[in-house]
Amino acid sequence: MVRPEAGPIAAVGGAAIDRTPTPVKDWAIRTFGEDDKVVLQLGIVAVLGLLAVVLGLFALRHRRLGALGVFAFGVVGAVAATSRPDSVSLTDALPSLAGALAGAGVLYWLIGRLGAGSPAAPAAASQESGWDRRGFLLSAAAAAVASTGAGGAGRALGRSRTREAVASREALVLPAPASPAAPVPKGARLRVAGVSPFVTPNKDFYRVDTALVVPKVDATSWRLRIHGKGVKRPLTLTFQELLGRELIERDITLTCVSNEVGGPYVGNARWIGVRLADLLKEAGVAPPSRGGAADQLVARSVDGMTLGTPVEDLMDGRDAMLAVGMNGEPLPLDHGFPVRMVVPGLYGYVSACKWIEDIELTTFDSYDAYWVKRKWARKAPVKTQSRIDTPKPFARPKAGTVMVGGVAWAQHRGIDKVEIRIDDGAWQPADLAAEHTTDTWRQWSFPWKATPGSHTLTVRATDRTGTLQAEQRTRTVPDGASGWHSVVVTAE
Repeated sequence: MVRPEAGPIAAVGGAAIDRTPTPVKDWAIRTFGEDDKVVLQLGIVAVLGLLAVVLGLFALRHRRLGALGVFAFGVVGAVAATSRPDSVSLTDALPSLAGALAGAGVLYWLIGRLGAGSPAAPAAASQESGWDRRGFLLSAAAAAVASTGAGGAGRALGRSRTREAVASREALVLPAPASPAAPVPKGARLRVAGVSPFVTPNKDFYRVDTALVVPKVDATSWRLRIHGKGVKRPLTLTFQELLGRELIERDITLTCVSNEVGGPYVGNARWIGVRLADLLKEAGVAPPSRGGAADQLVARSVDGMTLGTPVEDLMDGRDAMLAVGMNGEPLPLDHGFPVRMVVPGLYGYVSACKWIEDIELTTFDSYDAYWVKRKWARKAPVKTQSRIDTPKPFARPKAGTVMVGGVAWAQHRGIDKVEIRIDDGAWQPADLAAEHTTDTWRQWSFPWKATPGSHTLTVRATDRTGTLQAEQRTRTVPDGASGWHSVVVTAE
């Protein structure tokens, strides 16, 4: 069966993403957020539409060359599909080639019905214009009907794969974890309107990846391979075999390296999965500090994405896991079902591989993962950050007591203090919610005595190691943004 990911728009879009300079990708994420893929797809469709018009007009004079032009664009799509990291066979070229052949044939046929495409065409067309136009319109309508039918059949094949993945997810009952998450302290959840909830619902959890088509993976056929440098006992696991191992449940905050200061790409969820360190030990892997041969774990997704994670971090005692559940249910399809990596304390691009199917142990000197090849840092611990959730920028609250609140995070280190500054005044301590674990964010609040006029509110945090959040603003490349978050509001 031809994969949905091999479709012309998905293939060309994926190739465009791979070749887009990092600053442009960063701008697209900042500007369009999670709609960046939709914008890219609409852009591809618009360009194809424009090219179709140009080729159609060209074919009125040069019928064969116009048809060849259509086929040439199909070849571009076929090359893009077969050159993608997730390409499994030459059959990935079929959707583009079939579409190109059909498009070229239809264009050649329609131009012929119109009586154009040759030096004598204008005269012939003028003599029989009534019949030619009627014939052209009827032929065009027939082609449109056939195209719609073919598109529907293709979507039906894609839905078949989706149904299998959805069915395997719906049939899944997550086992009870052998090590459940600790109860969340009552004081960890502040009742301040506008502050992000302690647990981010699945539907609201951020999604940043390069997959134009969300991989639909059937859990019953999924396999995970663990191999590579320093692996004494290679492993291949089915999904049921993974579920049969000891499961842990933990609350962990994840952060995307593309998150700007004050940005939305951070969320907290309850994850259930298998300790990655246990699997690595079972395979005979040792961390570099204990003589291990590999210092990098390369995780590969079914869509070809690669992420590189320091082996030392995975085996230092933190709750790094291969997650199968999120907030009490199987992983959502767009968050990595059936299995993804979750590693507290590291940005997602070096740790949070979704739709994972392969783990290779290697070294940083011998291999650069996808984002590292694009000038991002090899190692990316999460930076200490804080954010003002309320009041929103340019809000106009009434003068008097205004509750200021937000969240702060420094995964695997913990937040020790949050401070607020009004305009250029002194820093004042905010009220911190109770800490659940060092791997989750902390809510905070501050009762501000607002006076009429425009004011700038600024927040900063200090982590458990005593490190103060960096003041200087930096962009996300190469290892995450830094700086204090500020909002301007007007009290009335």
